[in-house]
Amino acid sequence: MNKFLAGAIVLVTMFAGVVPGVAQKDKDEGPTSWLYFVVIKDDNGRPVRNASVILHPVNPKGRQERGGLELKSSPEGKCDIDGIPYGVLRIQVLAHGFQTYGEDFDIEKPKTEITVKLKRPRGQFSIYDDHPSDPNAAPKQDAPPADSNKKPN
Repeated sequence: MNKFLAGAIVLVTMFAGVVPGVAQKDKDEGPTSWLYFVVIKDDNGRPVRNASVILHPVNPKGRQERGGLELKSSPEGKCDIDGIPYGVLRIQVLAHGFQTYGEDFDIEKPKTEITVKLKRPRGQFSIYDDHPSDPNAAPKQDAPPADSNKKPN
């Protein structure tokens, strides 16, 4: 065996021992949780596939920190992730054709299951549409009748 090949084998063997050590979790980080999400439709309970589940850490002052993770739901509406540190986590879920969902969760257990029910968007309010009258609203004043003796301009 030539010297170059022997040196390459030794080098690869050395790095093989280092890489697993880098990938391991540091014991000083504290406990972590496995998060399991199910994203379903609010109206019929069917799964929502390809929904974006976005995780943002929240600091003790209640502000969203930089960074975060994005997961995609499976055709069964499910996704999961392991190794999320305990603490407050802001969960946002976005899916085409649904209202955006957002809520803060206090992660404090080794396994956390979260079911998100997405709602369809509501229609926008317009002053031009007819709306049912509010029983508490003041009566609407009608315009005075037109003067039949008045000539148009």
